[in-house]
Amino acid sequence: MLLFNRRMKLSKFRYVLPEKLIALHPAANRDESRLMVLNRKTGMIEHKVFRDVLDYFDNQDVMVFNDTRVFPARLRGNKEKTGAEIEVFLLRELNRDQRLWDVLVDPARKIRIGNKLYFGENDMLVAEVIDNTTSRGRTLRFLYDGPYEEFKKTLYELGETPLPKFIKREAVPEDRERYQTIFAKNEGAVAAPTAGMHFSRELMKRLEIKGIDFSFVTLHVGLGNFRSVDVEDLTKHKMDSEQIIISEEAANKVNTAKSLRKHVCAVGTTTMRTLESSVSTDGLLKPYEGWTNKFIFPPYEFSVADSMISNFHLPLSTLLMMVSAFAGFDRIMEAYQVAIKEKYRFGTYGDAMLII
Repeated sequence: MLLFNRRMKLSKFRYVLPEKLIALHPAANRDESRLMVLNRKTGMIEHKVFRDVLDYFDNQDVMVFNDTRVFPARLRGNKEKTGAEIEVFLLRELNRDQRLWDVLVDPARKIRIGNKLYFGENDMLVAEVIDNTTSRGRTLRFLYDGPYEEFKKTLYELGETPLPKFIKREAVPEDRERYQTIFAKNEGAVAAPTAGMHFSRELMKRLEIKGIDFSFVTLHVGLGNFRSVDVEDLTKHKMDSEQIIISEEAANKVNTAKSLRKHVCAVGTTTMRTLESSVSTDGLLKPYEGWTNKFIFPPYEFSVADSMISNFHLPLSTLLMMVSAFAGFDRIMEAYQVAIKEKYRFGTYGDAMLII
């Protein structure tokens, strides 16, 4: 049985998800999403409202959050001469002075090195394709002579909130605020750490009053979270690298809780991946600033957190694989069937699960 688990197959993570259960809009209030509580030891399931998460933690427990901030990464423009519509997805800034960005382009097949791309009314921004990085990836140089702050402001004014493709609607102005956590601080993500989006200011204050401590780490979420796995043998899948920052203060809070035998809750899969990317041999969290491409799937021995909060994830996703590793594959698959039967909302703007 263990040998089978070591070669966990992609197809095991396929399940039938009715499209109507994929949330297209967030809950009216952040902390009023539904909450499924799953006990990974007993398999017991409770149905709650998200603000009830307060009842499962006590004085000196620690919740760890990802404080990355999403920037408006999706640009719509036109190709020179033909005027063909193109979509550019900003991934990361490569060189501030030269205005160089790594991007994805759609449709990629029509874009060549040397092509110029135009964005906004009266061509507010012009970019030149200077390199092909992958089949879809390109490096763009934005041709802008003004000050950097002015360039960045123009870029972000033209950009749209980068909702995942499975949310089949256009981004609207209110997404700019709702597709962020209330504690988002360090800009650099092209996708939101969605479990954190359920926390309201009122709930954070109530948790604080109860004595629960907060630790903030950073993982700048990339598109790798949504990239499909195209190998049946999961040991052969490679995750995209993402930048992470764990401060000494964040590590100390987590390690103090562990030494006191208090609970450590990872809020979201990105937080969990950050914690598991910098662990000492004795299971303590180490300060770290760098990159991680850690891919967590069953079986996996977790070192830091003993509980986690996560949304309900889509079939065949690496996010589903991680929560299956934490709660147990069979437990998660059974819980997801209950969630479908009870009409929980799935995906980025969907409901939440607390795994204890």
